[in-house]
Parts: sequence; structure tokens; C-alpha cells
Amino acid sequence: MHDLGLTVADTIVGTTLAGLGLATWVKGPRAVGLLMMATAAVWFAGDLGGWTLFLHRGPLVHLLLSYPRGWPRRRLERAVIVFAYVDALVYPLGRMDGVTIALAVLVIGTALVGYATATQRVRRERLPAVVATAGIMLVLGLGAAARLIGTPADAAALWGYELAVGASAVILFADLRWSRRDGAAITGLVVDLGEAERTGVLADKLGQALGDRSLVLGYWLPETRSYVDEAGRPVDLPESDPTRVLTELVADGQRVGVLVHDAAVLDDPLLVESVVALARMAVTNVRLQAEVRARVGDVEAARRRIVEAADAERRRLESLLQKGAMGRLSEVAELLTADDPDDLHAHLDTSQVLLREFARGIHPRVLTEEGLPRALAELADACPTPVELEVLSARLATAVEATAYFVCSEALANVGKYAQAGHARIEVARTDGVVVIEVTDDGVGGADPARGSGLRGLADRVQALGGTFLVDSQPGAGTRLTARIPGPAVSRRVSTA
Repeated sequence: MHDLGLTVADTIVGTTLAGLGLATWVKGPRAVGLLMMATAAVWFAGDLGGWTLFLHRGPLVHLLLSYPRGWPRRRLERAVIVFAYVDALVYPLGRMDGVTIALAVLVIGTALVGYATATQRVRRERLPAVVATAGIMLVLGLGAAARLIGTPADAAALWGYELAVGASAVILFADLRWSRRDGAAITGLVVDLGEAERTGVLADKLGQALGDRSLVLGYWLPETRSYVDEAGRPVDLPESDPTRVLTELVADGQRVGVLVHDAAVLDDPLLVESVVALARMAVTNVRLQAEVRARVGDVEAARRRIVEAADAERRRLESLLQKGAMGRLSEVAELLTADDPDDLHAHLDTSQVLLREFARGIHPRVLTEEGLPRALAELADACPTPVELEVLSARLATAVEATAYFVCSEALANVGKYAQAGHARIEVARTDGVVVIEVTDDGVGGADPARGSGLRGLADRVQALGGTFLVDSQPGAGTRLTARIPGPAVSRRVSTA
């Protein structure tokens, strides 16, 4: 360049490329910064003249077609970049206007094809580079065409080329530093995921936010070691498709799901990390919602069973009263008209016994007056199987004590009827504000809460107090019933009447 103005412009463009490239290399993405600095280096080398004049075309085209990641996505882009490097390195080609025009057309066409076939999000990313590519290559191609047809436009073409390259460097740097595309995508994704339950399935929201309508979300099922979609259908994972990528979702070290998406959608490591974190939370949230719905169903079923059990218990109590104590009292009333005091006293004694047994079945008096240790001792004495007791002495809330008593009562009733055990043990303790009731025996095992209303009723009663009820009863290994109920100790006066 013999014109001083062009020399100054050339220096400014090269310095701009070098400075912005260094800043981009420091702040990222480093690949883009490296390409900008490489372009600047060979740009200055062009001042030597000769074949070095065209060296910058290779890294410049590489930068334009691989922005903003620094590496080309498609084979066509890679092929055109290779052609640009060949044009830059092979001396005769750079001076051939026809080759220069072909390079300009190929680069513009490749950029437009890549833009047209990309996802919505990738289009947003690529738009500044497409504009820069069109500007640079259009000036380069028009200058070559003018020389080819003999139109003297070298100075205008050189000024236009300097301006296009310098402006493109500034545009790309500004886009990298101040563009909100990733932040907007993530913000939109957060909003979409928050509304996913109301407005659509999670996979659709992820695909819409990331611009990949073909995105597939699979939930991991440990039982079958396979992925299913939100409808429970199996998810087929691509094995040899270079355009599709698998991104696993892991929570607390456990696999929870997988994203199957376009390779160009999540090729930014920072964006991958953000999206995976959000998707992981969303998947976990969906799982928790499913568990809550299941628990609500369990609670509703438990409420129905409690109502049904209460109705059945009222009918049973009515029958017991009719056949037991009330029948005896009717006989006592008849004996009052007779002259047989011995029979009268015997019937009265029998009626009292029946009423005491009836009252014990509803709520034992000894539990109210003397507490859980004494009440459980009476249960143990009445059990045909030897029972070892280890019960805390502190009084508990009334509902907790009653539940603990009936858990032990039902457990010992089962031991006496079915377990064929030689020994049983009851332990009631309190740890960190939780009362733990454990009843074990060395019987035949095989107890199943699903087959008996007694154990199922105990589970409902324990769960109604916010506790948990577990039955471990392997055939031949005895039975262990464990109930955990939140319930701190309380101070209550024990009646001595």
C-alpha cells in the first residue's frame, strides 16, 4: 500500500484485531480470540507484500464460519475453511480474481445455508457473523470482479475491505461481550420450566427455550435400567448420529434423566452447565410432584380406610354390647324378680368382667392412669408367648401413647395367633424427638400388611400422626414391626385413684 491513508487504516485494523482478539482470549471464548489474533498476525505479515498479502484469508474465513464457538459445525463449513487456507497459502491462487470471487461466493453461501438450517437459538448467535461475512466477502468479491472486467476500483475496494474487516472485528467483539442471548435463553428457560406443569410438558418447554423442537427428555428408571418419556414410553437413544448429542442429568450422584438434542444447541460448556442444572432441578421437581401426588393418593386412601374402619368398629362394638354385657344385664334384670342372690351376684360379676374387657379394647384405663410401661406389661402378661419389655418411663402425648399401645397390642395379638414364636420383644424409645416402637418375634414370619386390615389400620393411624410404619417379615425369619412417631415427652400428673 503506497497511500498513507490506507497504510494508517491497515495498521488500525490489524491493531484492532489483535487487541480485541487478546481481550476475547482472556475473557472467552478463547478459540475465537485465538483466531482473531492469528488473523491480526498474518494481517501485519501482509505488509511485506508478495504471497504474504493473502495469508489472512484463511484464519479470517475460519473465524467467520465458526463464530461464536471457534470450530466449524458442519462438513460444508469445514470444506470451505480448508479451501480458504489453500487460497491463502498457495501464492498463485490468491492473485487469481476468479478464485477470489469463487471464495467469496462460497463463504457467503455457506454462511447463509448454515443460518437457514440452524435452530432458532443458533440463528440468534450466528446473525452477527453472517452480517460480517456478507459485508467482507461482498467487498472482496466485488473488488475482484471489478479488476476482472477492467474497472479501475482498486482504491475503493481496498478502503471498503479495510472498513468491513475492522467493523466486523468490533461487531463480533461487542456481540461476545454484551449480547444477552445466553442469559435470555436461560431466563426464558427458567420461566418456561416454572410454568411447565401448567402449560405443557417439560420436554416441549426445554426444546422451545433452546430452539430445538426435536429435543427429547428421558427419565431414568432404575428398576428397568432404561429411559422413558413423560408418558412412560421408552426413549430410544441415538447410537451413531453425529448431529444428536446425549447430555446426562445427575442429581446427588444419581442418574435422573437424559437430554437428546441437536449438537449445535448445547455446544457452549457454560450454557451446558446452566441448562443441565436447570433441567436437573426441573426433573427432580417433576419427580417430587409425582411423589406428592402419590402420597396424596395414599392419604386419601388411608382416610377412606379410617372411615370404613371406624364404621366397622362401631358395628363391632354394638354387636359386642348386644351379645355380651347388655345380654348379661338383661339376665340380671330377670333375676331381680327371682329369689336367688347367688345367681344374681354371679351374673353381675360376669357383666363387670365383660365391661372391663370391652373398655380395655376401646382405651385401657391403666394406660391413662399409670402410663405406657404398665399398660404394655399387662399386654405382655396376657400374651401366650414370653415377651421382653424395654419401655421408656416418660409420659408421652395422649395420641402418641394410645397409638404406641395399639401397635403393640395388634403386634402381640398376631404373635399369639399366627407367629408360632418362642419369644417376642417390645422396645419403646425416644430419639431426637421421635418415639420409636419396635416389636419383634422369632416366629415363622410372612406377615403382609396388604393382606390384613389390622396392620394396615395401624399404618394409617401412625401416618395420621405424621409417622412411618414398616413391617419386615421374611418367611422363616420372624417379624419386625417398626413405628416412628414424632412425639416429645410431656409432663402429666398420673392419677392414683
